[in-house]
Amino acid sequence: MEIILASKSPRRRELLSGLGVEFKIVPAVGEEVLVDGLSPDKIAQSIASAKANEIFEKYSDCAVIGADTIVVLNGEILQKPKDNDDEYSMLTKLSGREHTVYTGYALLTKGKKVYGVEASTVVFNQLSEQTKLDYVKSGLGLDKAGGYGIQDGYGLVKETKGSYDNIVGFPTEVFEKLLKEFNLK
Repeated sequence: MEIILASKSPRRRELLSGLGVEFKIVPAVGEEVLVDGLSPDKIAQSIASAKANEIFEKYSDCAVIGADTIVVLNGEILQKPKDNDDEYSMLTKLSGREHTVYTGYALLTKGKKVYGVEASTVVFNQLSEQTKLDYVKSGLGLDKAGGYGIQDGYGLVKETKGSYDNIVGFPTEVFEKLLKEFNLK
């Protein structure tokens, strides 16, 4: 059965490739909607499910994978920054603090559908003004939830708890098991 990743994220593409499966990319185009009244983990799961279901409607003979990652600091969801100022503000909020990264996921086939969410914790270093400015100038965080990528360096992160790959944006440990369970690997 052909596998489709319903995401244009280069990080998800790289992480899924690392699991040794062949797949094609068909990004979902629907808007990411933050549903009021849902907890942050359920929001991540809802967005991932919507992405996967959008593509599954067109490719119901395939296995479709959807994922979405959000960053949550004291109940506030930090989405992708709108611009450099927004990213700088996010880095300032995250500096020296602990936050949670949720990645919602979905794996859909004709016979079976699985939805879930993984959570990891990230503790940021106390960031200097220069570090924040240098990172914002790099442009690396503009397409990432929370305005940063753990894999980007710059000394942003002090420690993590849970799956590193989940923080990057795709819970490979979960998908290693799911792909075997679905006989896709």
